[in-house]
Amino acid sequence: MCLKSCHSLHHTPIRPIWESGTSPLDCNPISLGFISLRRGLDKMDFDLKIVGGTIVDGSGRESYRGDVGILDGRVAALGKIRGDAASTLDAGDLAVCPGFVDIHTHYDAQVMWDRMLTISPWHGVTTAVVGNCGFGIAPMRPGDRRNMMKTLEKVEGMSYEALQAGLGLDWPFESFPEYLDAVQTKGTAINLAAFIGHTPLRIFVMGDDAMEREATIDEVGAMAELVREAMAAGAIGFSTSHAATHNAFDGRPVPSRFAAFSELDTLVGAMAESGRGILQCTIGKSLFHDEMSELARRHDLPVTWTALLAGMAGPGSHVKHMNRTAEERAEGLQIVPQVACRPIMFDFDFGEPFPFEMRPIFKETMRTDREGKKAIYADDGFRQTFRADTDPAAKNMLAGWVQRAVISMAPGHGEWEERALVEVAAEQGKDPFDLALDLSIDFDFGARFRIPLVNHDEAEVRELLSDDNMVVALSDAGAHASQLCDACYSTHLLGHWSRDEGAMSLEKAVHMLTQKPAALMGITDRGLLAQGLPADVVVFDPQKIGATGLTRVHDQPAGQDRLVSQAKGIHAVIVNGMLIREDNTDAVAPDGDLPGRVLRSSLAA
Repeated sequence: MCLKSCHSLHHTPIRPIWESGTSPLDCNPISLGFISLRRGLDKMDFDLKIVGGTIVDGSGRESYRGDVGILDGRVAALGKIRGDAASTLDAGDLAVCPGFVDIHTHYDAQVMWDRMLTISPWHGVTTAVVGNCGFGIAPMRPGDRRNMMKTLEKVEGMSYEALQAGLGLDWPFESFPEYLDAVQTKGTAINLAAFIGHTPLRIFVMGDDAMEREATIDEVGAMAELVREAMAAGAIGFSTSHAATHNAFDGRPVPSRFAAFSELDTLVGAMAESGRGILQCTIGKSLFHDEMSELARRHDLPVTWTALLAGMAGPGSHVKHMNRTAEERAEGLQIVPQVACRPIMFDFDFGEPFPFEMRPIFKETMRTDREGKKAIYADDGFRQTFRADTDPAAKNMLAGWVQRAVISMAPGHGEWEERALVEVAAEQGKDPFDLALDLSIDFDFGARFRIPLVNHDEAEVRELLSDDNMVVALSDAGAHASQLCDACYSTHLLGHWSRDEGAMSLEKAVHMLTQKPAALMGITDRGLLAQGLPADVVVFDPQKIGATGLTRVHDQPAGQDRLVSQAKGIHAVIVNGMLIREDNTDAVAPDGDLPGRVLRSSLAA
């Protein structure tokens, strides 16, 4: 596809986007004011026209053939339009839709060294939400920064070397408002909204005690004031975690896991005082349906939780949570589980066995060094317990992991790589548990393994995707960089689930990626193609849209590695009226002017 100058079209009256009935703006109300479609006789009618495409406007309604006219960063016209444009983009037989809204990312740190927010724009994401799971890097005092980066390495799989090289210790912010200012000043390719995270909040107020005990009344009060400050500065909401897998660099639970319900209640109340905001929870035994329902009732606000996945506690375990969610919604509570459309695939080594750290038998491995881990793994008693704990009949998400595991890296044994662990073990006459742990010990944790942790049963995933009470999310973009890559979830949903599997129409799939997540987050000016709204646009080929397999690259600071997936079928990505990607190539310079905006209080600054 070619973006070209075009001066031959003439201005004529513009046909409305809708012929009759409710407009897309009724689904997502904002105050627009008057929009001039002409800026004078000596100027173009549009900065950019996208012509000849099939418009999928994000509302879920039937698509239609038409053009899009963009002026001053906004959608100025939709339908059969005429008028001069500085540039014209020929969409041919392509689909034209709103930019995708990714509500679960961890770009909090990466944005400080990667203004392009790779790889999300490759896959059509034009708005991302950071600060999920109670994590973030603000507020944060200088003395706590090093340990926070180590904790992010432990719990979110971010390389400490990359964080140290990309962030250093001299951050241009300390408070949450200063963080938003720093991101806005630095500039981004796509739009960002941010939660105020519970873990940095606790550390800021309590210091190291945040990982030891519940907060006092005075400490909770101090945190509540910081939440009010963050909401006034433009935070999208408040996030927290009680997940058993979320542990700090030294093996202790992350600070948010020590919070009493009364602390959560006070902090959510402080957020609700702003008259807006959403609570994002990463669930645990002390924070699940009952607690989320109580918070939603008390404060009359939406709650979204991470994550409802197929196989969390064995086959069919998702059904009871779907049913409970339906009951909550029937009560009038807006509690929305986040679901994933891809298998949650982890590529790991036993030096950092993140997938297994939720299991009690791995508790000691988090408290020791590499040599200590080797001693634990060499113990026959540990191996026997490990086999029993993850037997295929066990009721946990790691049940039967060896049957699903692939050897992704085997130093000195390239012929074993990308082969099933059980297959190689059979050839070697070894138990697969023994082979995995022996390789790990013998090669100083240089051996790596890849397993679909959960969400690998496609029939169950289809059930989750078909439930309108759910929202598609969980890309985790910016986190677990060397372990997984689900930032390509948008192209996977469109290609695999909509086109190939027929699980939903194209219109519904686009709605699930755009207007639905935007509305949940309270982002009122994104997620729809409608006259007057900001021009965040994706142009793609429905017959080719998809994501490639994963490749490992070393493009992080300090030469650190990560897994990436390329997009297929994405022809153009436009943010606030500016073309940022064309045919899988950046159309803007990473060190130049970028169109992304900080969405303070859900709107562009």
